[in-house]
Amino acid sequence: MTVTEQSRRTAKAPRTTRTRRTAKATAPAWQPRTDPAPLLPEVEPHRVLGTGAKLDPELMSGLYAELVRGRRYNQQATALTKQGRLAVYPSTTGQEACEIAAAKVLRDQDWLFPSYRDTLAAVARGLDPVQALTLLRGDWHSGYDPRECRIAPLSTPLATQLPHAVGLAHAARLKGDDVVALAMVGDGGTSEGDFHEALNFAAVWQAPVVFLVQNNGYAISVPLEKQTAAPTLAHKGVGYGIPGRLVDGNDVAAVYEVLAEAVERARSGGGPTLVEAVTYRMDAHTNADDATRYREDAEVEAWRAHDPVALLERELTERGMLDEAGIEAARAAAEEMAAALRERMNEDAVLDPMDLFAHVYEERTTQLREQERLLRAELEAAEADASEGDQH
Repeated sequence: MTVTEQSRRTAKAPRTTRTRRTAKATAPAWQPRTDPAPLLPEVEPHRVLGTGAKLDPELMSGLYAELVRGRRYNQQATALTKQGRLAVYPSTTGQEACEIAAAKVLRDQDWLFPSYRDTLAAVARGLDPVQALTLLRGDWHSGYDPRECRIAPLSTPLATQLPHAVGLAHAARLKGDDVVALAMVGDGGTSEGDFHEALNFAAVWQAPVVFLVQNNGYAISVPLEKQTAAPTLAHKGVGYGIPGRLVDGNDVAAVYEVLAEAVERARSGGGPTLVEAVTYRMDAHTNADDATRYREDAEVEAWRAHDPVALLERELTERGMLDEAGIEAARAAAEEMAAALRERMNEDAVLDPMDLFAHVYEERTTQLREQERLLRAELEAAEADASEGDQH
């Protein structure tokens, strides 16, 4: 039977006398799973300095000393790069409040997950400055033992440390360990897929992790407005069910307060928080960058008036919580740190080329063993040639 014949038969078939009732289509009742209102960040960045808010003298004194030390650390590392002692240095001058606060809100058992720009945060957490700069010097693999200092390896690929932070925090929660992970990323990193995957997993698992976005205005040379159309980067958490916080990233008291609340929320089982700290990178992206090609000097100078070190120093001085002796003591301690760093970094590192093959695989592959054999043979031949040359 052809299709046409079948169609004709169907058309000629008598109609049934049964009455058919047409069910009225009704959509099931729908309610949002989460009220979005509590997830929304502040309309204006949260601030403490200049508002008359109560300050803890001991805490502020410690943060001030760390800010002064951090500024001197940035200056010294930049100078070492110009001298050829570092291959590259991504400065955090202007962002010290974020770096210091991130390190100081954590307990000893907590973990810090820095990006490549966050060596200062690692130093503020207690890491030896030389070890913090080892990777940027081109020595070894990381420069320090992550398990010993609870600082994940410095991450050069953008945002890849964020899923790692979520995984560690989730595992700690499953094991019943009192551990919070704080993961740092720049505004450019929020355009990476790892950022979104990390937020989604963290929210679903309610992992005890805090995401700190340092929005310094530029992803190298790309301004924020060319990266996202979101009202703020803190709003990005709402779509994942994560509360967003917006804070003045140059106000160290405000950054510390917001991060401390987020860490405590994570520790008590409240889940993750996304914090956007609005700050500014006063120096170039790295020593290899010419920032004058994409931003005006007037813009930089405007932000210098909102310098995090000067902001806190002025506030504490006006409140009578800091005097000239305290300022000089902080500067002297910073100079002592810089001098020690300079002296130690001027020593040539003793390198073993065979370390290239260590810590790659638990059991070395056939190819890796062959490469090791070839390099060893080359080194022995070079040593023999040098010895023969000395005899002549």
